[in-house]
Amino acid sequence: MSELTTAQRDKLMSDLKVVVADAEELLKLTASDMSESTASLRARLQDRLTQSKHSLVELQATATDKAKAAGHAADDYVHQHPWKSVAIGAGVGMIVGLLIGRR
Repeated sequence: MSELTTAQRDKLMSDLKVVVADAEELLKLTASDMSESTASLRARLQDRLTQSKHSLVELQATATDKAKAAGHAADDYVHQHPWKSVAIGAGVGMIVGLLIGRR
């Protein structure tokens, strides 16, 4: 999962949330149908929904922890190398300015 980009991870999380919401709605709609096969299916679906919710929470916590760690690492680097950071920022700004100015 580490090779997923942030956009892909966000899209996956939003898609999973939609699936969980749809499955919960399906459970509510089939609550009155209590045949044996439906009850079995509802129980399995409820278990998988619980597992999916737990996985989503873990994924979100992991992504948050990684983002915080990256932010702290960048902050530490800037504090340790302030002039190098200023030079890098100025260089990136100059390149972006040149690219925008060409249009």
